[in-house]
Amino acid sequence: MVLDKLEVNSFRFFSYLELVLLRAPGYSLLMTPSSSCLSLTARAYRKTLAHYLNLIIPQEASLLKIGGDDGFLLGELVAKKKIEIHAEAAIVRGGEEAFVSEATSNYILLADTLNHVKDVQAVLEKVRSYAQPSTRLVISCYNTLWRPVLAVATWLRLRAPQEASNWLSRHDLENLIELADWETIRKEARILCPIQIPLIAPFLNRWMAPLLPACCLTIIFVARPRQMKKEVLKTVSVIIPARNESGNIAAAVTRTPEMGLWTELIFVEGNSTDDTWAAIQKVQTEHPERRIKIAQQPGRGKGDAMRTGYALAEGEIVMILDADLTMPPEDLPKFYHAVANGSCEFANGSRLVYPMEEKAMQFCNLCVNKIFGIIFSWLLGQQVKDTLCGTKVMTKENYLKIAANRSYFGDFDPFGDFDLLFGASKLNLKIRDIPVRYRERTYGTTNITRWSAGMLLLRMIIFAARKLKFV
Repeated sequence: MVLDKLEVNSFRFFSYLELVLLRAPGYSLLMTPSSSCLSLTARAYRKTLAHYLNLIIPQEASLLKIGGDDGFLLGELVAKKKIEIHAEAAIVRGGEEAFVSEATSNYILLADTLNHVKDVQAVLEKVRSYAQPSTRLVISCYNTLWRPVLAVATWLRLRAPQEASNWLSRHDLENLIELADWETIRKEARILCPIQIPLIAPFLNRWMAPLLPACCLTIIFVARPRQMKKEVLKTVSVIIPARNESGNIAAAVTRTPEMGLWTELIFVEGNSTDDTWAAIQKVQTEHPERRIKIAQQPGRGKGDAMRTGYALAEGEIVMILDADLTMPPEDLPKFYHAVANGSCEFANGSRLVYPMEEKAMQFCNLCVNKIFGIIFSWLLGQQVKDTLCGTKVMTKENYLKIAANRSYFGDFDPFGDFDLLFGASKLNLKIRDIPVRYRERTYGTTNITRWSAGMLLLRMIIFAARKLKFV
């Protein structure tokens, strides 16, 4: 809100400054931008922009770039299949055929294009009309607060003269995205130094830009087609990692509702010291009316148990349910509907919205959870209120994509939750919090050692920050 006010209040000043520069003596000499300095400056900026776009657009993507420049930016992008068309041609002059021929592109890029088109909404609507449900739209625009800087750079012949630009605030752009029937997934700010100054530019862009987003030159949005649609029945797999949870196994079966076409329960026992494995075998025998699979994990840790469960899952939608049942199984249909009707692609449980039972979470843990939520929202570029809730839901198809790209972060997460969150962010999946009422344990004690787990989480945050932000 503060940034939007700055953008609005400075609009008249920036317009006046541009008018002064346009009337300045000698400005007309700049209308033929042929200097080598100009070319090097433009290429330096595009090279830096391409670096950050390559962090968003996968190497295996089929990319349609709408805009039109000297082709340098397109050449710097690493997507497997690439094509470029001019924005105005796409909207006005026979561009429809080009859009139709590239309807299978799973990424569409508007790199600084919306700053120059005559009708931003028309461009976004045309792109939307040919997008597939899995298409991702990536938009980069100049930050309005850089308007006087760019005007001065143009006057000093460090930047090519431009036609009158659309100066879009974050709010303006998000509003136009929604009007064109897109939905914003994430947004981030990049590039503090757009020219290549040895040592200084890399330091500012890598280490300072994530800390000063309001000052960055480029705002990057990732959006998907709005997908609220008539719900189609899906099959469901509920993975229940269980370690020393013998007293909760029977309740997990009786309290987990049937969802979709059918629901299977997958119990994965992990190195218990009580009779959890015997309890799991017993419920499988006692409930022949339910689809129940059982397994013992080969390794250690919840992450390993979850991956064992994913390997057994046959459902189209896959859920994680902690065997302590502090997240009520009766709330699982909320997660199912959110994914099945397309309102999100990754449903994340949030225990920090509704009042929780008195002994469900210690005050210190509550504070730490809130802090981690703020940090992860910054890291992921999406709102994630509660990162430590064990219930996370997505399609099996999207899980397999996360697993296939796991090498980017590495196998560093013993809990499994952050592996999924980081992977979902890297794939530009829409994450949505699903509020739940957090309950006290009725059996056993937590399997987490709070202080050692907290230190491990802190190390994971530092590692992820270097992969997602300080790059």
